[in-house]
Amino acid sequence: MTSNPDLAPAARRLADLISTVRDDRLDAPTPCSDSSLATLIDHVDGLSQAFTMAAEKDVPEGGSQPPSPDASHLAPDWRVRVPERLDALAAAWREPSAWEGMAEAGGVQMPAQVMGRVALNELVVHGWDIARAGGQPYVCGDDEVQECLVFVGQAVEQSGGKGTPGLFEAPVPVPDGASPLDRLIALTGRDPSWTP
Repeated sequence: MTSNPDLAPAARRLADLISTVRDDRLDAPTPCSDSSLATLIDHVDGLSQAFTMAAEKDVPEGGSQPPSPDASHLAPDWRVRVPERLDALAAAWREPSAWEGMAEAGGVQMPAQVMGRVALNELVVHGWDIARAGGQPYVCGDDEVQECLVFVGQAVEQSGGKGTPGLFEAPVPVPDGASPLDRLIALTGRDPSWTP
């Protein structure tokens, strides 16, 4: 991984998916461990801000906090606010300085090179979650999936195949010949064939 990924396509795709969620679907289940669509959108809202601050090396007073998404926290203007925050996240990670040194988000410090890839993985995987929950197709770039596969594969290996608390659960098996996206989704502990 010599060049840094562009988070903008994944951020834009996720923003477009969120903008299509109808109010009557907010209580719908998602593939993301017992989260409703509203809770997942609130999570995306928070992670957008957290990863933007991580790129800008802007650590809140007292340090960053782990996420605690809750459907009741979803702001009334979420259809405008969340896409705006996703755009800001993508813009922040376009700055070369975002990828330098250490970064902090969700109470965790790590090299910015890794943090940016965590952000990309969150955008891609939660984009898939929201598309699946809404019964929509999800297509993303091969380069995005490959970046995420490298990151998630290393995290799964380091965890001994048990998952990474706060990021994803233990992997689920997939058949030989599964697509790269299905392999990625399975590595994060989700069933690639999940339907609402």
